[in-house]
Amino acid sequence: MKEITCIAIDDEPMALLVIEQFCRRKGGMELTTYSEPHVGLEAIRRRKPDLVFLDIQMNSINGLEIADMLPQECCFIFTTAHARYALDGFDLDAVDFLHKPFSYERFETAVDKALRRIEAHRSLGSENIVVKQEYTNVSIPISDILYIEALGNYVKIVRASGGHVLTRANLKAVTDMLPESMFLRIHRSYVVSIAAVDSFTRSRVLLRNRELSLPIGQQYAAHATEILGGH
Repeated sequence: MKEITCIAIDDEPMALLVIEQFCRRKGGMELTTYSEPHVGLEAIRRRKPDLVFLDIQMNSINGLEIADMLPQECCFIFTTAHARYALDGFDLDAVDFLHKPFSYERFETAVDKALRRIEAHRSLGSENIVVKQEYTNVSIPISDILYIEALGNYVKIVRASGGHVLTRANLKAVTDMLPESMFLRIHRSYVVSIAAVDSFTRSRVLLRNRELSLPIGQQYAAHATEILGGH
């Protein structure tokens, strides 16, 4: 993978220094740091970095608020001394949550997770996505994805050719890897390949060549009917 661009936002200079040192040690990371959150947010919007390191408890603004304002494709890791924010962080689709003071080894683990997601985003123009199943990177042809199901902290990617891949992620993270024109969210737990849909009602879809139907959530029904009706 080519060098990735990174931005770190933290109102504690020592915390930024640690991230700088760790990024240099990791290598392949071009980092710019900001101690003023609003300036950092503007830089993110302007430069569109690959990865953002974001503190949560800052004087002028809460990092959770910044995360909620980041571009949808932005990949970010929370760095904070306040572990109580961890659940909120994952709800915002953070790649990881580094509890200060964190070791280089823990930092490297978080960055490696981010790199896998970044690589998947970069592969959008290709015909495959790459996800991690246990300790193995699995390349899946986009055309072979029948549907995707959220299962707690995991996502099951069901393949048209048979079988499935189970990866530790959330549904949004996997869906973001896919061309929006080819896949449709029909339920809080399901995304389907539009091309695989044989028939549908406002409450269910039947997938082509399979005796398999999936539910359409009430809040997704109008949009799903509009999209599927146009195909």
